[in-house]
Amino acid sequence: MALVAGIDSSTQSCKVVIRDAATGALMRTGSAPHPHGTEVDPDAWWEALLAAIGEAGGLEDVSALAISGQQHGMVALDAAGQVIRDALLWNDTRSAPAAAALISELGSLRGTGPDDGARVWAESTGTVPVASLTVTKLRWLADAEPENAARVAAVALPHDWLTWRLLGGPAVGLEALTTDRSDASGTGYLDPSTSEYDREILSLALRRDTGEVIPPRVLGPAEPAGVTPDQRGGDGGTHPASSAIPGGIVLGPGCGDNAGAALGLGMVPGDVTLSFGTSGVVSAVTSRPVRDPSGLVTGFADATGNYLPLAVTLNGAQVLDAVRTLLGVGHADFDRLALAAEPGAGGLTLVPYFQGERTPNLPEASGSLLGMTLANTTRENLARAAVEGLLALLADGLDAVAAQGVPVERVRLIGGAARSRALQQIAPTVLGRQVLVPEPGEYVADGAARQAAWVLTGNLPEWETSPAAVVDGRAAPEVRARYGARAGLYARRR
Repeated sequence: MALVAGIDSSTQSCKVVIRDAATGALMRTGSAPHPHGTEVDPDAWWEALLAAIGEAGGLEDVSALAISGQQHGMVALDAAGQVIRDALLWNDTRSAPAAAALISELGSLRGTGPDDGARVWAESTGTVPVASLTVTKLRWLADAEPENAARVAAVALPHDWLTWRLLGGPAVGLEALTTDRSDASGTGYLDPSTSEYDREILSLALRRDTGEVIPPRVLGPAEPAGVTPDQRGGDGGTHPASSAIPGGIVLGPGCGDNAGAALGLGMVPGDVTLSFGTSGVVSAVTSRPVRDPSGLVTGFADATGNYLPLAVTLNGAQVLDAVRTLLGVGHADFDRLALAAEPGAGGLTLVPYFQGERTPNLPEASGSLLGMTLANTTRENLARAAVEGLLALLADGLDAVAAQGVPVERVRLIGGAARSRALQQIAPTVLGRQVLVPEPGEYVADGAARQAAWVLTGNLPEWETSPAAVVDGRAAPEVRARYGARAGLYARRR
């Protein structure tokens, strides 16, 4: 029986699942936390990876491994392979001005002028820059830390860097850096339809010639990144909570976390998933690239050779956590309060831009609670307004994806907040459609494990997916209408 490992190196933690390559049966798991913040020393990811592997019982009996990681994070490396500065994560919004500048500059360079920038970016890379993308962080680095920008010899994403460390890191050289279409398509300087980097955009971002900069080699969906050397006794070979990384493990290309979840769920064209985690994500699988000049939908690639159009929000499960903490209740009591209120929360609307927002692109926004009266300002209505506001935020993303001609046949709810009974029951009211709620699982890590089995055997395994509960409900279109009007107040003020 061959075993494979799937790793989810997310914003908050590192999770490891070890599964039977043929059947997908779960054998054991492990996890370790990541530090909080929007910039992190990548060595913290490596330490957490080793700790999570140790908790999962080590890799001595594992034949293949793949890593799915948080997207967009900028890991800048110098010529010796050393990290130049802490990695800027996807949720670091300091590069918002850089995004605006890059849009206008490419419009002038390749289009009819600055106002043509969004169209040019969408046609060139499938995305219009926002603060979360790697390309904007490189421009921020060039402007804020020019000495560091001048040292950049390679740029890696979190999963690229971890895979490279498993191969030996600086000892094997920058030329050993690899990535995959799904994660690389989120940099802002790769065309997912060709899998080719756009050197002109990379140079534009760093404000210098990047002919000597090494971007990771883009691997095919089942192309191995290499094989682990025996590192026991060497760099990363010992750790108090982990056994050594054994040699001879085949490494998959890895993928971005959203592509990993799609692979773990077995998504096919027509499937749409709403993920309620640290961020909110609307994702779909299509056979053709999506290029949205409005920037609401990013035209990423998936991990199988298809495409993965996404609408991503900065605000996710923390919206419910913040209101639950304010009310001083646990998860069960929060659900009870929200479900005790009528649809529409008595006219109370929460616009949940707590951390700024990406969809719509309002990085400096803040949340608003609107429509308060003496009659409707109750604990029940506040809880329901939080759930309805979060769902309405992602419903706007769902509409944006559908507007690009993406078929929407089945809608799944996943992520930590999707375990909320209130969110499940209220979702059809806000979305206006039936939803499926799979059993809670580590779908990102499962997708990475499925990829590892694909690389090991040469065939993408058809593992049985978890059953999903079907939730119906009567739509309340007035909830979306009121939310849309009140969310628009902030955009108009801006």
